Order: sequence, then structure tokens, then C-alpha cells
Amino acid sequence: MQVRNQKDFGAGCIYVLAGLGFSIGALSYRVGDAARMGPGWFPLWIGVLLVLIGLALAAGSLKPSAAQEKVKRPEFGSIAWILGAVVLFGLLLQPAGLVLSLVVLVVVSSMASHEFTWRAALLNAALLSAFSVGVFIKGINLQIGLWPAFLG
Repeated sequence: MQVRNQKDFGAGCIYVLAGLGFSIGALSYRVGDAARMGPGWFPLWIGVLLVLIGLALAAGSLKPSAAQEKVKRPEFGSIAWILGAVVLFGLLLQPAGLVLSLVVLVVVSSMASHEFTWRAALLNAALLSAFSVGVFIKGINLQIGLWPAFLG
């Protein structure tokens, strides 16, 4: 038995590990049953579903008919851009507010792409900011500043 599609096999293994983690973590809560669901019921079954999807994906990568695909070397520069964007978002959220923090998050993480354009990054930032304000500020009334505190 030979792994023909390394990408699918690796993704399947990650799904299985994540699913096992969710399922084992859910067992520390009361699970209940379908009629009386406890707080651990949903994460347990999401974990089981992830394990099943991961097993199917990994098994499919072993088939002789699976497309041969190797895992490429990770692009550490892109990973650094994305991690940096998330760290900046966390640091800026309180002092700069949701909108400016999201703009920084989207623009900086967009720089990880080889197809980066300012137009696309700013359009994505505007759309994500509008959506996030609608959902988090207006929809569920989350207490996060919209703009920097010095702007009122």
C-alpha cells in the first residue's frame, strides 16, 4: 500500500487528529443524548464527523486511481505574513477599533499571496469590515469599539 496523494493523506491525518481532540475534549462535559443534549453533545459529534471525513480522505489517497501529488515545501514567508496579520489584529483591536484592525488584518494577510493587489485587498477589507460591523456590532451587540477611542 502506497500513499499516492500526499496532500490528501496529510489533510486526512490532520482531520483525524482534530476530530479526536474535539471528541476527547467533549467527553469532559455532560454529553447527554439526542433528546436531551448536553454541552458536550455537539462537539463530540462534530469530532466524530471530522474523524470519519479524515479517514475517508486518507483512504482515498491510498487508492491506485488517486492522483499522484506530492507535498511542496511550505512557504514560510506567506506563513509569517498571515501570523503577523493575526498578531497585529489582536494588538490593534482595543486601541484602533474593529474597522481599522480588520483593514490591517486583511491587507497584511493578503500580502502572503503571490497575486496580491491593493485594489483586491482594500475591497476585501471593506466588505469584511461592513459584514463584521453588521454581524458583531449591530447584530449581537458585541461591546467592541468601532473606531479608535480618540475619534469618539
